[in-house]
Amino acid sequence: QVQVVESGGGLVQAGGSLRLSCAASGIMFSVHDMGWYRQAPGKQRDLVAIITVGRRTTYADSVKGRFTISRDNAKNTVYLQMSSLKPEDTAVYYCNANSYNGRTNYWGQGTQVTVSS
Repeated sequence: QVQVVESGGGLVQAGGSLRLSCAASGIMFSVHDMGWYRQAPGKQRDLVAIITVGRRTTYADSVKGRFTISRDNAKNTVYLQMSSLKPEDTAVYYCNANSYNGRTNYWGQGTQVTVSS
């Protein structure tokens, strides 16, 4: 059974930091590109950051220099370190696992991040 479970969300003041974690089980983690996406109320789900199997990273322009994505293949976990948080970062953050060949794709249930001004 495949499980993708996010954790670490919460309420933080503007300028603060949070670290999100996403633990995946039931998949061969090392052959999946891992991504973080977010969806604010009334808006579409957007890419935040991706880390590939080869550890190449891509970030949305809005988070460059503030967020860092990393992965620990030994723990089947991907992280999103978020710093200098802004109210516009408020959203539900989702973890995605996409195999390098595109044959399998899994989503977590999401974790809420709220940044107060």
